[in-house]
Amino acid sequence: MTTLTRWEPFRGLNTLQDQVNRLLEDSIRGAGANSSLTAWAPAVDIYETESELVVTADLPGINEKDLDVRVENNMLTIRGERKLEKTVNEDNMLRVERAYGSFSRSFSLPNTVNTEAIKADYRDGVLTVKMPKREESKPKQVKVNVATNGK
Repeated sequence: MTTLTRWEPFRGLNTLQDQVNRLLEDSIRGAGANSSLTAWAPAVDIYETESELVVTADLPGINEKDLDVRVENNMLTIRGERKLEKTVNEDNMLRVERAYGSFSRSFSLPNTVNTEAIKADYRDGVLTVKMPKREESKPKQVKVNVATNGK
């Protein structure tokens, strides 16, 4: 028995774009003052329901005032910064595995999104951006009358 897989022609495009963006960001940041800190980008999940598009981003340890969520020209951009706490002297640090510094993630939005009604919520280190669809883009069920016996 064969399994049918839904063909999505642009599936790999976002990951390729993310990889190119990270490569460019790494090369630009390498010469900066914080070159010892790893460049990072938060992991996101994006899903769609009948009525909205939802983006969730893992942003642990980030203060709400260090987040910037905006929509411009059908592009959702999430920016922020996770700061290294200065409660411990750098000379006393034995290992630093968590990434710190600024990040920026951008996502192109379809025209079906109502950009005037977007809402963002930040709770327990998770940012959730809900983007309702325009009424005209929501699926509608149409009743079909079937004639019997040619009538």
